[in-house]
Amino acid sequence: MTIDFTGQVAIVTGAGNGLGRSHALELAKRGAKVVVNDLGGARDGSGASSEASQEVVRLIESMGGEAISHGANVADYSQVQDMVEKTMAKWGRVDILINNAGILRDKSFTKMSLDDFKLVMDVHVMGTVNCTKAVWDIMRSQNYGRIVMTTSSSGMYGNFGQSNYGAAKMAVLGLMNTLVIEGAKNNIHVNALAPTAGTRMTEDLMPEDIVKAFAPEAVTAGMLTLCDEHAPNRFILCAGAGGYSSASMIETEGCFIPQAGQKAETVRDNWAQIIAPEHQTTMVTGAKQGEKFVLKAMAFMKSQQ
Repeated sequence: MTIDFTGQVAIVTGAGNGLGRSHALELAKRGAKVVVNDLGGARDGSGASSEASQEVVRLIESMGGEAISHGANVADYSQVQDMVEKTMAKWGRVDILINNAGILRDKSFTKMSLDDFKLVMDVHVMGTVNCTKAVWDIMRSQNYGRIVMTTSSSGMYGNFGQSNYGAAKMAVLGLMNTLVIEGAKNNIHVNALAPTAGTRMTEDLMPEDIVKAFAPEAVTAGMLTLCDEHAPNRFILCAGAGGYSSASMIETEGCFIPQAGQKAETVRDNWAQIIAPEHQTTMVTGAKQGEKFVLKAMAFMKSQQ
């Protein structure tokens, strides 16, 4: 079944270069009207220019598509609101939001300034929050919305020199998990993309031939499956160089220790059962963990009667 976005409106942040550019172009090729957002700053977030985003708009228009550019700094909610208001004034709806904008300020934690930590958090986390907040009620009123977060293996597994970036990329997964629950009744699906691609964000981190193998288009192919009508919900798709996989957080069944035995030494003595993989599961909500523990306690009390 062909994935088609005809009649839909998509906002893609950080769409002047790299992955965002690839996302915007492919959405347009498949019929979407696209808002090409890009502050036009350097990889570290400094500076601003509309040249890159306007070039993407020209490419889309040359293909017969419709697009507008907007230079909103995603970390500034008033600028994001202006972008969404202009989108609504032109096209009257927002169906898709691709939260792609990001910056890097890589240094080991001991050498990193708190300003560099905060700036990365502001762009990745609050940038995602701002854009999502600005379209959320629109999507609720439409009873339709598709939102893609951009996470990273650096957040899920760690990467030297990226404590700020990793913290931010895990934070957007926490945001996704709750929005999935809150958006379900209004047909809003929220998923996450964990890309590995050769872009200006990674061009000096990998050899040139490897960068070419990690073309952004491979990641975009996966991204499209996260924002179409039949998209999954609460899915983390990892993509790069033609490889695709899923990631998830699981919890073991664990054990129960009666109140009289709840000491650090007893917990350590039960470590094998705590980490045993049998019956491990993915929690649907945070409350399910508490429910599991309560049921264990109730089962123990019943066994003592």
